[in-house]
Amino acid sequence: VFSCVTSVLDMSIFKDQFVLEDLIQEIKKKSTALSFGPLQSNGHISVQGSFPAIKLLRDFLLLKAKSLSEKDKRGESKSHQRPRRRLQQQRLTTETSNFVDGGDGEKQVVVLDTDIYHYMKYFFSRTFLVNGNVVISDITDGDITTVYIKNIGNRSDAGQVLKVKEKIENQSIKLHNTLRKERIYFQEHTRGEKQRYKWACENLKPHYPHVLIIPYDTHIDVVGNPAEIFEFTKKVRN
Repeated sequence: VFSCVTSVLDMSIFKDQFVLEDLIQEIKKKSTALSFGPLQSNGHISVQGSFPAIKLLRDFLLLKAKSLSEKDKRGESKSHQRPRRRLQQQRLTTETSNFVDGGDGEKQVVVLDTDIYHYMKYFFSRTFLVNGNVVISDITDGDITTVYIKNIGNRSDAGQVLKVKEKIENQSIKLHNTLRKERIYFQEHTRGEKQRYKWACENLKPHYPHVLIIPYDTHIDVVGNPAEIFEFTKKVRN
């Protein structure tokens, strides 16, 4: 099972238009795959779930924020409140989806499960192919890898950054829904044990070409089709 995203939402931006408790209940009904913490006095609430479910929640909240912004434009709010609303909407985008938009599309950030990221890099490397004006970098922190996509060329190429971001995000969602992960823990934590597991994996790998083996200091992650990784890990452990 792949790791979940834990995100903290700042719902205080809605407090002038909604009863926050009622809005949270509406969100819970629409997002049954997510787990919610208690609503804090400052309007913050923690949410945990899969990447696709978090993305759907982001889209729902952005729609809410957009409707508020449109009301401002129609004059239903005072003109001096409009810049504040736009700032609130931008902050909501960042906090609900772990996604950063530079405003002009020059920078995008995608948060991925680390093993999904490795699988994409190994089997779907074309997902990360970009032109000379776009640069992709990454930072891994345990089970989470943050991918940074940046435009270093002309501003007219800024749209390419968004296209790359969407391509990576869409591919990761597809893989998240079809792949599974098994983790083989080292029991003895000795060099000999690690070598035995490594040898077993290398010998089995030709028979399972679509399985990805990711070694770590304390364990080995095996990523792939559910049926294949079940067979693979069973043979490795035996």
